[in-house]
Amino acid sequence: MSIKLGADYQSNETTFRVWAPHADQMTLIIITPEAAKHEMEKDIKGYWIKKLPKIHPGTQYKFAINGDDEKPDPASKAQHEGVHGPSAVVDLDYEWTDQQWKNLPLQDYIIYELHVGAFTPQRTFAGVVEKLDYLLDLGINAIEIMPVAQFPGERNWGYDGVYPFATQISYGGPSGFQQLVDACHSKGIAVILDVVYNHMGPEGNYLSLFGPYFTDKYQTPWGQALNFDDDYSDEVRNFFLQNALMWLRDFHIDALRLDAIHAIKDFGAVHFMKELSQEVKKMSKEAGVPKILIGESDLNDVRFIDSYERGGYGLDGQWVDEFHHAIHALITGEKKGYYEDFGEMEQLASSFQNSYVYNGRYSQHRKKTFGNDPAHTPFSQFVVFGQNHDQVGNRMLGERITRLVDFEAAKLVAATYLLSPMLPMLFMGEEYAEENPFLYFVSHTDPNLVEAVRQGRKKEFEAFHLEGDMPDPQSEASLEQSSLQWNKEKTRSQKALLNWYKHLIQWRKQHAGWQNFSRQSQQVKAYEAEKCLAVFRTSKEENSQAVLLFNYSKKIQNINVPWAMEAMAIKLDSSAAEWQGPGAHTSTYKDNVVSINPRSAMIFDKNK
Repeated sequence: MSIKLGADYQSNETTFRVWAPHADQMTLIIITPEAAKHEMEKDIKGYWIKKLPKIHPGTQYKFAINGDDEKPDPASKAQHEGVHGPSAVVDLDYEWTDQQWKNLPLQDYIIYELHVGAFTPQRTFAGVVEKLDYLLDLGINAIEIMPVAQFPGERNWGYDGVYPFATQISYGGPSGFQQLVDACHSKGIAVILDVVYNHMGPEGNYLSLFGPYFTDKYQTPWGQALNFDDDYSDEVRNFFLQNALMWLRDFHIDALRLDAIHAIKDFGAVHFMKELSQEVKKMSKEAGVPKILIGESDLNDVRFIDSYERGGYGLDGQWVDEFHHAIHALITGEKKGYYEDFGEMEQLASSFQNSYVYNGRYSQHRKKTFGNDPAHTPFSQFVVFGQNHDQVGNRMLGERITRLVDFEAAKLVAATYLLSPMLPMLFMGEEYAEENPFLYFVSHTDPNLVEAVRQGRKKEFEAFHLEGDMPDPQSEASLEQSSLQWNKEKTRSQKALLNWYKHLIQWRKQHAGWQNFSRQSQQVKAYEAEKCLAVFRTSKEENSQAVLLFNYSKKIQNINVPWAMEAMAIKLDSSAAEWQGPGAHTSTYKDNVVSINPRSAMIFDKNK
């Protein structure tokens, strides 16, 4: 299955193709530069096709269904006049300069998640390009960009996109995105794009007028489910397969982050995620450049990343929200909503060792046994974080962790996930304790939809927030308040935190113990009463050993470490004065008892 969609521009001929199996007539309406109408021909699968010579990039068009509804192309590659306006023909044949780029191994990724509209004052791809040297200096080698598929207006998280093939015009459109990716590759930075294949946004969503893109068999948290396994699902699957391949092929994207794949309802013989991974592996082999798929799932089901031989879907990696939940509940004491299942040291220890916390154990929040065991997988298939767009932005006031805990605790959170055996991901601004929140924001044009969004967000917050007023998602101020403050002078603490992040990232890159992703490379011990965690890590050749100690309590704790400490030296202490801490605590090693300051992290290292 490989049928290109939309307007496939070639210099001598452009092929227009749209799927509408139930339509009796389809008219291609050229709007500019010269108005014209062309009747299209239907093939056996329900695709309407028209080939035209002398079509130039920028040509605007729509499709008239049965002579009545004039709508944009579902596979439009550009919407210059917004989600209700005409589609535009685009030439994606960019002059790339990244011929020497071959992607990085997933296990080497140090990821930085950003929102194009809130990351820089320009709110554009070009603005991101200007900050690449900053990210390099921080130690970042992969950026994860929140969805850029065309959404209503100019303010949106991106998960309300309705034209998956069209790059948001206000960000710089297709060419601006290609320029950003090319610039990233020139500096050795991989690009991960967040894509949404589990639902479509409401405004500008005309898919149902064209064909059975949705099914009534299932519902998702965002409404009607996309049709991945019902009648006519082959062509719906092709629509999203072609979208993924377009980003990877025509935009040279290195990896796709697949949003909420647990909400993709597919009970067919071959799950859509498996078919997608098969297509991407085929493309990677043909191009000689590995492409990567990272799923977001709340099912704790290793099947998504298992090999085909084990009955899996073959994704390369997945997010681990539970690692975040375990840290967050420990450090803040919050127990509302899904944090009900967290707050004990043993749970963080479990995630350190098993990636999932709930790997076949009972969940009080869900009222059932949950998850399965990923013990056979390497740590390098899991992405962890102390903050991300969901965990910050889905709080009513969008508070970052530095608004919830003190400076020492913020350093501890950073050390916990940056020193974990899994792949770390930073959320923009956390590295210097950005003071602005990250709020939810939209710019819909339908007043009824705007009110529905407001009420929906209020309901979503009920489990977490009982007091205070919710910022208005529709207000432009919500985006302004969510934007990074690059021009604001940093405080001494912010500068110290930034240096702390840089140091932890460099430690991770340079020490052999963090290049070993085997489950056997690590031992973990939880101290429940003391609220401490001890971790022992070894390199593949065991010529490097390290002990990590984390104290989540507000007291000095004396820890009886179960591994030999005599030959080890303190290499890092978050409470040291150089990190604006209260002062390193003098530790003794008598009988392997180590003293560790409140809210602090320590590294002990032994090189054979």
